[in-house]
Amino acid sequence: MAQTEEQEMDLKIPPQQQDQQPGIEAEMTPAPIYLSESYKAAGKLAGKVALVTGGDSGIGRAVAVLFAHEGADVAIAYLSEDEDAKVVKAEVEKVGRKCLLLPGDVGVKAHAKEVVEKTVAEFGKLDILVNNAAEQHTQDDILDISEEQLSSTFRTNIFAYFFMVQAALPHLKEGAKIINTTSVTAYEGSPQLLDYSSTKGAILAFTRSLSQALIEKGIRVNGVAPGPIWTPFIPSTMPKDKVAKFGEDTPMKRAGQPFEVGTCYVFLASDDSSYIAGQTLHPNGGEVVNG
Repeated sequence: MAQTEEQEMDLKIPPQQQDQQPGIEAEMTPAPIYLSESYKAAGKLAGKVALVTGGDSGIGRAVAVLFAHEGADVAIAYLSEDEDAKVVKAEVEKVGRKCLLLPGDVGVKAHAKEVVEKTVAEFGKLDILVNNAAEQHTQDDILDISEEQLSSTFRTNIFAYFFMVQAALPHLKEGAKIINTTSVTAYEGSPQLLDYSSTKGAILAFTRSLSQALIEKGIRVNGVAPGPIWTPFIPSTMPKDKVAKFGEDTPMKRAGQPFEVGTCYVFLASDDSSYIAGQTLHPNGGEVVNG
């Protein structure tokens, strides 16, 4: 009896750990699925230019590749994972689209501005901004969260979103879209991810408020709140034993794959979602949350 696609995605995750963050997608077992063989593109983003932060791996990689399949040229901002980024560039160019690689820290305001300016200089415009770059650090006790960790997490996860929007806004015209990555932890909380969850709650409020601020300009702002997704975040921030059980506590009893989240961004970036603004989509394996 043939397996369903969902059964094929229920891949066994062995114990593993990476000793640096951001993690490296090429070192993960099994490899995350960033593009489904059954995906059928329909030119939903033909002629568009998108900028995706954290676009080298995980959810960001899936978004960049899916956007390219839908006809968009893509710039990806990432910290330092050059080899992962080259994979994305190759995948984008394979379908005839252009890809610009932009390494550096978008939590630094000057660099965020430079990323936007280089994107516009290369492609002549900017239609879609995806704020997705993030970091997380697991701690069992709030007393173990250092001032340095707290500052770094907030700078990457929410300050960078402000910086990117501030830099992009002068270039965004009516019909542009901004999509922010929040998390199921913004709704459910996480005792081991206090600072991360706090930033994701801030992103949720930022998304709703920014939507209200920009809707009269014809710019739609929405968010995506992923649940447990198999990305480099996981082996680079969690103990080996928890990695092996990752996602098993969801109603679907498995971790999600990046492409299962990426399709939410395609929907929000396209005109299919023309009457949706200030909202959040929830690819989280069946967890019921408010909002």
